[in-house]
Amino acid sequence: MWKNKRIYIFGAGKSGLAAAEYLAGQGAAVWLNDEKNREAFDQGALERLAALGVNLELGSAGDPVAANPDMIMQSPGFPLDKPALLEAAAAGIPIVSEIELGYLATKASIMGVTGSNGKTTTTSLLGEIMKKAFQGVFVGGNIGTPFISEAGKLKEGDWAVLELSSFQLETVRTFRPKVGLILNLTPDHLDRHKTFENYCDAKWRIAEFQEAGDWLILNYDDPLVRQGAAEKKQIKSQKLFFSRKAELQEGVWVSSQGMIMVSRHGKSEVVLSVKDIQIPGAHNLENVLAAVGAAYAAGVKSEWIAQGVREFQGVAHRIERVMEINGVLYVNDSKGTNTDAAIKAMESFDRPILLIAGGLGKGGSYDDMIEKVKEKVKGLVLIGDDAEKIEAAALEQGYAAIFRADSLESAVAYCAAEAVPGDVVLLSPACASYDMFKNYGQRGDRFKALVKALPGAKA
Repeated sequence: MWKNKRIYIFGAGKSGLAAAEYLAGQGAAVWLNDEKNREAFDQGALERLAALGVNLELGSAGDPVAANPDMIMQSPGFPLDKPALLEAAAAGIPIVSEIELGYLATKASIMGVTGSNGKTTTTSLLGEIMKKAFQGVFVGGNIGTPFISEAGKLKEGDWAVLELSSFQLETVRTFRPKVGLILNLTPDHLDRHKTFENYCDAKWRIAEFQEAGDWLILNYDDPLVRQGAAEKKQIKSQKLFFSRKAELQEGVWVSSQGMIMVSRHGKSEVVLSVKDIQIPGAHNLENVLAAVGAAYAAGVKSEWIAQGVREFQGVAHRIERVMEINGVLYVNDSKGTNTDAAIKAMESFDRPILLIAGGLGKGGSYDDMIEKVKEKVKGLVLIGDDAEKIEAAALEQGYAAIFRADSLESAVAYCAAEAVPGDVVLLSPACASYDMFKNYGQRGDRFKALVKALPGAKA
């Protein structure tokens, strides 16, 4: 399929490197561009690509038109309004994401999970459920391993369970998941998409190429999701809603006795009790309901779904309990990179909270988050580039229990000194990490290390 094709790749991050290696191995002529200099990358990885014949264009803005490619792969970190991409689009060169390449390369059925929050938890839970029913299951996409790395190895009958960001979906051209999920829609990445409408449009592209035999799992409790489902008449797939608030005649819901139910064609089936869920919070109940619906659509038996949910302990960096020290619980929610995620994290606790927030903002408002801060938080500790903006939003609403820290280290030290037994110290930044850390994982790992080094911490 790719032999003698000319492919130009923007971005030498994980997905770009993986795509370059795969395509070159398939006989394509590959160019790999990144504005960072060669010294910023793993030299061994670059040497392997060079040995495969990949043309490395590092330390430059790139000139894909000059390479006359058949296709351009845009890595998630490269916006479509980048001048070189605008020039390529004007020249009629197709621009796709690594997810699109993986779809073209695989024989597996695809389960794609998108939404503003809950993607990683739902994707990871679905991976565990699907592994109970199928031998060949790959879990990745926007988390873990790039899809293109494994896509060609998956066989017919296998499943790829993919977390999908708006960045990955905005340039799909044929991508067709057998089961697609939209968990929720709240403002995020407005620095990239410019408007909330553009952001939502990118999310809905998960269903654009689905056919009548495919499934779309949707959050009935999210008014924007429900409205979009009603308005988008062009969607061909079967819709299955989930709700933690309403009794659904068709869908996944929670009974008054606290049982998770699946109702279809006039029949209802009990899957498991809400009490069996190991991960805390109302938002995680929604994630479980979404996963139940998706697994049901994929043909997984109820007993396997229930077993997968009962055994699932959650994911790192998402409301992750680090440890309790002298009656104070420390929780790592570094994955909470927008305000809605931070709100959901705060709602997970009925104890007083010292909240560490801030980082690289995404262009949205903090007003809704501050409303929840006023209700749940005894002290707001701010770090990073958007600390001043968050403080201004808090002061405007009359909330003044604020401490500005110049580092995560000083934030944790301040919280440790101020917290009393019964408190929660919660890192839920509501911001990206790139102003201070390589990624949210590094930020969360640093938080955990700092907590474990506090006096009274037990190994």
